[in-house]
Amino acid sequence: MHPRTSDVLVVGGGIIGLVTAWRAAQRGLRVAVVDPGPGGGAAQVAAGMLAAVTELHYGEDTLLGLNLESARRYPDFVTELQQAAGGVDVGYRACGTLAVALDADDRAHLRELHALQRRSGLASEWLTGRECRRLEPMLAPGVRGGLRVDGDHQVDPRRLAAALLAACERVGVVVHRAWAERLVVLRDRAAGVLLGDGTERAADQVVLAAGSLSGRLGGVPEEVLPPVRPVKGQVLRLSVPSAYAPFLSRTVRAVVRGSHVYLVPRENGELVVGATSEELGWDTTVTAGGVYELLRDAHELVPGITELPLTETRAGLRPGSPDNAPLLGPTALPGLHLATGHYRNGVLLTPMTGDVMATVLTTGELPEEARAFTPGRFSPAPATGPAPVSVPATVGVS
Repeated sequence: MHPRTSDVLVVGGGIIGLVTAWRAAQRGLRVAVVDPGPGGGAAQVAAGMLAAVTELHYGEDTLLGLNLESARRYPDFVTELQQAAGGVDVGYRACGTLAVALDADDRAHLRELHALQRRSGLASEWLTGRECRRLEPMLAPGVRGGLRVDGDHQVDPRRLAAALLAACERVGVVVHRAWAERLVVLRDRAAGVLLGDGTERAADQVVLAAGSLSGRLGGVPEEVLPPVRPVKGQVLRLSVPSAYAPFLSRTVRAVVRGSHVYLVPRENGELVVGATSEELGWDTTVTAGGVYELLRDAHELVPGITELPLTETRAGLRPGSPDNAPLLGPTALPGLHLATGHYRNGVLLTPMTGDVMATVLTTGELPEEARAFTPGRFSPAPATGPAPVSVPATVGVS
């Protein structure tokens, strides 16, 4: 018997896979998702900072445009999603972000970031140390200055994932709680996947949205295999007792001795502290060193943090690409699309990714704002003359 065919089969049930499935189903497509634990993945570890401005990096001008557009869409996206999910609250807060410096070197770094933001036309305000402490009284007395960015908001990724899963189920997305073992290719076209139990799920189009695991699906031709690597991040969660509230009113971040640290306060009294960035392959061990460094750096930033109960330690894997930007849209294999490689911007780019992928899946066209992020940018360039035999084309990983 021929396996039942979906219009779209999404491999991966994290926030990127779920938003792709939800938006595609809204366009009238029959959609299925394959994931043994939908709603899990990196969303269970991410802090949920929507930080297009404070996370600006040199050389990422094109990515900045995508990030800003997704941030602009977030309020309407949240309103629509919460209604579609039956009222599930995703914890969206337009509370702003404060990036601070603790010494002269950090202050110089922030000044450079502020200049880059201004050149990029972004809204950020330089504050003195005293002005920073007036905004956030729990900050250490040694804070030397900071940047106030009211446009960088936050969302709770765990609630976001739960809402997306509920919205998918309510719009008719079929969820197969199983591992996808192998891509099925028929007549040089992606035609579905083979599951771990040996059953086959057929589809007219397949979207590979499995985060850091996207490069490990069997059966994907080497020339279209996404160059995605795992980047480990350790995160802590603490609880703010009512006696300490309000502890922080907005997200606070800093560079302490060269290491980035952030504190993200939730309305429910949770405080998220992160995050390490470690190139350690598939290791997801929570280490004493990682926990110590996060608490040490957070304590220098906000000394009162050591009085709070530590409720959870977790480690997860971000999907990093060679240029730290996502891979969106069709591959050279007909019927196979990618929605992966979002690295540190997966939560921020959730609205944009859903819209982009739904357009691709229904029209075959990649929207203008996403064309710089096509998977084809990592394909070897076609040779214009005899290629050197001793130097094969490869894809580098940063």
